[in-house]
Amino acid sequence: MKDFTSSLLETGKRQITTMNIETARATYAASPQASEHFDVLIVGAGISGIGSAYHLQRDLPDTSFVILENQDSFGGTWITHRYPGIRSDSDLHTFGYSFKPWVGPPIATAQEILSYMGEVIAENDLARHIRYKHRIETASWSGKTKLWTIEAVRNDTGERVAFTANFLWMCQGYYRHSEGYTPEWPGMDTFKGRIVHPQLWPKNIELKDKRVVVIGSGATAATLIPSIADRCAHVTMLQRSPTFFRLGRNAIELAEQLRQLQVKEEWIHEIVRRKILFEQDAFTRRCVAEPDQVTKELIGQITAVLGPDYDVATHFTPKYRPWRQRIAFVPDADLFHGIKSGKASVVTDEIERFTDKGILLKSGGEIDADIIVTATGFNLCVLGDIAFAIDGKPLDFADTVTYRGMMFTGVPNMAWVFGYFRASWTLRTDLVAEFVCRLLKHMSETGARQVEVALRPEDHNMPLLPWIDPENFNPGYMMRNMHLLPKRGDKPEWQHNQDYWAEKDQFPAIDLDDKAFVYK
Repeated sequence: MKDFTSSLLETGKRQITTMNIETARATYAASPQASEHFDVLIVGAGISGIGSAYHLQRDLPDTSFVILENQDSFGGTWITHRYPGIRSDSDLHTFGYSFKPWVGPPIATAQEILSYMGEVIAENDLARHIRYKHRIETASWSGKTKLWTIEAVRNDTGERVAFTANFLWMCQGYYRHSEGYTPEWPGMDTFKGRIVHPQLWPKNIELKDKRVVVIGSGATAATLIPSIADRCAHVTMLQRSPTFFRLGRNAIELAEQLRQLQVKEEWIHEIVRRKILFEQDAFTRRCVAEPDQVTKELIGQITAVLGPDYDVATHFTPKYRPWRQRIAFVPDADLFHGIKSGKASVVTDEIERFTDKGILLKSGGEIDADIIVTATGFNLCVLGDIAFAIDGKPLDFADTVTYRGMMFTGVPNMAWVFGYFRASWTLRTDLVAEFVCRLLKHMSETGARQVEVALRPEDHNMPLLPWIDPENFNPGYMMRNMHLLPKRGDKPEWQHNQDYWAEKDQFPAIDLDDKAFVYK
């Protein structure tokens, strides 16, 4: 990797402070403070950033790199969300990294996931590469110097700092961590109780003997409600329309059997991962091939818990086919046992307006509440709310076309980790990391200092489509902000197909000399 940057490293800080960086702000240009240079700059110390750093250090040990993280610690999602009961909705055998066995229950708490990530950092000496409390404001590419210039502000001191890097690895995720999505309903200002979004859960909230309404029916609601039901006077899940759920034990029988046989944890991890992925692939295909039968099976699981007299048709029978939106796994059916016990209930209706006492429904009914929780989703955040520029021109991400959901036309030396919705996010972290390391090695060996993807002659008449096909997958947070995302084509290499089972074979076979890659 040293060949990739040797000419730049020789000139060092002198070059950075004297050269004309086209898109640098005047405050930075006038600052006497020198930039730090790294071969690779990773944005984010969440599950993607830590995993990518591991691969980079393992595969390219001579590469210098830094991880910039806005928050006070590592973890991303798992430190942003602090609401009661926060847990994964993917199994940790596949959400966990391929290189480190997961030895706990498949559905894990946030603290268990953070402990696991902390072990990865400690075992691989990654902490020295992480800079916390760094909020990135701008990222500017110079074709003259073949460098990214990253300008950030330290949250703790207010100090402005600058970095340069040959390659930018975006691992910041896809939603805004500073705030969740809450619709503007009429009358919210008249409600005399408290309105809370799970993403900004307050430490001082008192739930004991309170009437709580949770608006939403996704994974957050399904996690939060059973964890607070025992403390509240009552919890009501208010949904506009039903969501699919899968129910099961929070255990994997095969893993338990293999441990009884004293099989090594590394072997158990790999065997169980393969089993889960095989079953997920089969289930996903069935959702498309026989959606009515899959729907019957999913609804049947719920009826088995709630009983034949419960109105499952109204409250738990979605109008869309399975997997057009994410299916949350409910371990040990805890949400539905809470409903069966009477501690929680479900109302399927639309909100007319908030009142001083609670929520007035369009049907005319009213739900009294002391606390209203808006579990209504995320705000999509494209490229971390960072102002990007290419040779002085502001980058509109929506004007680009994606190469396999990780690189983008007209954007040199950058990759973005955007995981899977129908499989664990981290599976794609591993695939993208292995590809990026292979790409960087190829550049070092060929002497290239710049790479970007470009449509080939045979691609120029290709139709350009939204990032995701809404007929295939259409959660609200994607539909609200699809216009902000890059375009996709109708060929496998020009889209993020959300198909791990195809990509696990396709990514290692990507030809780095294909005409889609333009090197300089």
